[in-house]
Amino acid sequence: MDRFGDMELTWLGHSTFRLDAGGKRIYLDPFLNGNPKCPENEQTPERVDVIVLSHAHGDHLGDTVELAKQHGCTVIAPVELADWLQGKHKLENVKDPNKGGTVDVDGVRFTYTDANHSSSNNDLEYMGEPCGIVIRAEGKSIYYAGDTNVFGDMGTVIARLYKPDVALLPIGDNYTMGPEEAALAVELLGVKRVVPCHWGTFPVLTGTPDALAKLVGSGVTVERIEPGDTVTI
Repeated sequence: MDRFGDMELTWLGHSTFRLDAGGKRIYLDPFLNGNPKCPENEQTPERVDVIVLSHAHGDHLGDTVELAKQHGCTVIAPVELADWLQGKHKLENVKDPNKGGTVDVDGVRFTYTDANHSSSNNDLEYMGEPCGIVIRAEGKSIYYAGDTNVFGDMGTVIARLYKPDVALLPIGDNYTMGPEEAALAVELLGVKRVVPCHWGTFPVLTGTPDALAKLVGSGVTVERIEPGDTVTI
């Protein structure tokens, strides 16, 4: 892939994405096995260069440990989660930024932002605060919100500092913001393109891209993609 070309973003269902950027294959919150929406042919990746995690819930931590051991990839995780991955699971090459911190992996920059929700592992052990993630490469900026609700710093910090070209926003409701709060997030962020996530995986996640599109109006592109589909950033 041309280092200065486009970024290719593939939705793998729920809140899992594969991003090809800067010559790197990056997985965001790799919940592959056990994810009822992840295409079967995507459940066993042939290549993983970087895994970046927003928080420790099982539907986001997912296959991180197994993939990291198999591929020897870089893992980026919030401090407490990073410590747990290194201490309990003996992972190597783990980066541990906190909110506001940036990690550079061969020219692809990952910055953690605030996020408002919870973070524990499947054993209900506290794993520190959750984060959003800004990824900058190829002269573009992607904001991945994690499982957050809407909050004011989307407009006063994330929009002003990171100027995202596209936002990956949860819309399912119940465990994250629904379409109404996501529409306000779009306004605060000032983005004109949204990739919805964390919807449709389980019956309790009732928000839909159509509901979000009605709220944001024709000036914002809401990508209506299916798991396995790729969009160019």
